[in-house]
Amino acid sequence: MTKSKGLNSVSLKGIIISGIVAVGLAACSQEEVSEPAVPESGLKPLSLEKGGMDQTGPYEVVEGWFKPGIDRWDQPPTAVLVDSSDRIFVAFAGQQMTQPGSLMYTADGKVMQERSTTSELPASEKKQIHQIVVLNGNGEIIEDWSQWNDVFGMPHALSINPYDPERHLWVVDTGHQVFKFTNDGTEMVLHLGEKGVSGWSESHFNMPSSIAFLPDGTFLVADGYVNGRIVKFDADGNYISEFGSKGSGPGQFDLVHAITMDDQGRIYAADRRNHRIQVFDRDGNFIEEWPSLGSPTKVRITEDQKLWVTDAQFTRFAKYDLNGRLLTYWGTQGDGLGEFDNLHSFDVDTSGNLYVGDAWNNRVQKLVPKAGADPLRLIGQQYFLPSD
Repeated sequence: MTKSKGLNSVSLKGIIISGIVAVGLAACSQEEVSEPAVPESGLKPLSLEKGGMDQTGPYEVVEGWFKPGIDRWDQPPTAVLVDSSDRIFVAFAGQQMTQPGSLMYTADGKVMQERSTTSELPASEKKQIHQIVVLNGNGEIIEDWSQWNDVFGMPHALSINPYDPERHLWVVDTGHQVFKFTNDGTEMVLHLGEKGVSGWSESHFNMPSSIAFLPDGTFLVADGYVNGRIVKFDADGNYISEFGSKGSGPGQFDLVHAITMDDQGRIYAADRRNHRIQVFDRDGNFIEEWPSLGSPTKVRITEDQKLWVTDAQFTRFAKYDLNGRLLTYWGTQGDGLGEFDNLHSFDVDTSGNLYVGDAWNNRVQKLVPKAGADPLRLIGQQYFLPSD
């Protein structure tokens, strides 16, 4: 027998490697405590926080942000539009649309114990007031465009043409009209349609609902609640063309509620009562439909070429790729903080803050991105076709 000469070089090398592997595994284990690995199911965690039900997705709500400035506030917001983070346009439907038992707010934005009964009042007592206001970054009214109350039927959508350096405000009014105002509201620049007079013609609408702009100055009007068409006008408001008809077949509409466009010029339409999104080429030729939605109210192509949809029936914000595949969603029905009742409109400022027209709760909610939120679940800036 010979005596052992101790650990040879091969054994020593194996111990060193094993030690390195062990240290590495320990380091990985420590990292996994702070950032969980993807589980065996392959699902990525929605949040690094423990628990929760993802009610507001990647956002948290700014409590008490909306301050109506007028006592006994009980008007549902139909549209929200960000001009800047300190100037947010809001259109309100008036007391005619207030839901029985919906929330009421004091002038400083606190919920009153009493619930609204405005919608149960005689028509003569209902008011169409404060239909377009401007909020500052603290949720306070800084402008009230009440000088235009008499010209409106019911403002439904607000928009600023992204190709317009003067940033005129466009108002789509379900009183069968479309307006263009200076940004400060002092002057009406353009008026299409006729108040209280419905029709299907080159000069009349029947409750139009939305608008979209093209780089050459032309624009599209979704017409709308009663008519089933999308109408194209030149920059001066002269009729060019239209497509669509009333019905449920391909290329037909039953409440075309909102429209948006992608980088190919394709038009995406929220066909609300047909519970679907329809897609058309830039000339209005039908491409396809995305079925089985609830009640889509707002559509928005973002700069990453994804489609965000608000759905009033399912109370969700939903994100789709442009093949119509659902990528993520969040939202909860109710009247509590961060809950919604009739998701009707939204917009995002340059800091990523989200403003939501929470219609039947008679309020606008502001939500801000959570720290460490998944950027793919945040709603980005709206995409517009590049200028020629």
